[in-house]
Amino acid sequence: MKESTLVIIKPDAVKKQKIGAILSLYEAHGLVLEEAYMCVPEQDLVEKHYEAHKDKSFYASLIRFMTSDRVFVMKLTGENAVEVVREINGATDPAKARVCTIRYLYGDSVQLNAVHGSSSLEEAREELALWFGKDEAAEEE
Repeated sequence: MKESTLVIIKPDAVKKQKIGAILSLYEAHGLVLEEAYMCVPEQDLVEKHYEAHKDKSFYASLIRFMTSDRVFVMKLTGENAVEVVREINGATDPAKARVCTIRYLYGDSVQLNAVHGSSSLEEAREELALWFGKDEAAEEE
């Protein structure tokens, strides 16, 4: 099934100039970049994005990190895009990520792990709407 999903290349990977390398990995797996932009996100946007983690001990430092510098926000589309992105990204902890995944290659820690990807089709719909400011259809025929 053709789907769209959200990927954010985090400040650590943007600073390391890894946008092209990361995008190439997604494209090599058949995903298509539909829309993208770079920004230093506003705190309220990042707080909405990570609202599910609000009660976690790492929440405040995650918000500071994600608003500290530029991020590259992408809408990627392809067959089973959510699942494909999650496989390419690897485990949240780069130390536990499979070899050749983005987090293994470019991540330094659980927080500085290079990328965020939507974890489900429902989350993709919500995150695309939040970051692209319109009602994005995450699922396409």
